[in-house]
Amino acid sequence: MPRFIRNSVAATLACGLFLALPAAPALAHDRLKSSDPAKNAKVSSLETITLDFTSKVRFPAVVLMLDEEKINLAKPKLDGTKVTVKVPEPLVSGKYTIAWRVVSADGHPIEGEIPFTVKAPTPTPTPTPEATEATEATEATEASSTPSAAAAVSSPVAPTPVTSFSEAGGEEETTEGDGVPGWLWVAGGILVAVGVVVWLSTGRKNNEA
Repeated sequence: MPRFIRNSVAATLACGLFLALPAAPALAHDRLKSSDPAKNAKVSSLETITLDFTSKVRFPAVVLMLDEEKINLAKPKLDGTKVTVKVPEPLVSGKYTIAWRVVSADGHPIEGEIPFTVKAPTPTPTPTPEATEATEATEATEASSTPSAAAAVSSPVAPTPVTSFSEAGGEEETTEGDGVPGWLWVAGGILVAVGVVVWLSTGRKNNEA
């Protein structure tokens, strides 16, 4: 091979190596190492977005989207290789996308997207003030009626007076409890009266004799 050809080939190879050496560091840009939530993750809630890169980054920007709606986020905080963003409000169920952009250590901007899904738990219904007041009123009514019912059960029942008529005089007599019936008193009076009459008659006969 002629000498000038060999020199041309060597010069060409040298130029190629010279151009390739600066390109090697340019290809080694920083990249996203991990994230929370992870790509295509399913979570019940989300309070903080965390992005972890392979090297320190600058000027982070993070946007959270629910379909076409932009969700408000706090300002991103940078700590070494990590970028954290607080989510102020609870997220409703749906499909979300985190769009991020940072400047790598070599000055080149890098960006990406992280889709994930939120399945929020079903909230427990909160009783309304009207329902609470109705419940309290019902409990108060039941509490007030219970002593009355207990008193009615425990109160003794007074005996009912028994009214009868004597067979002799037809007079109305009233007896209570275990007392002597009125007709016995009437019968006793009659016997006493008969005895007095008999005694008087006997006395007169003796006097006449």
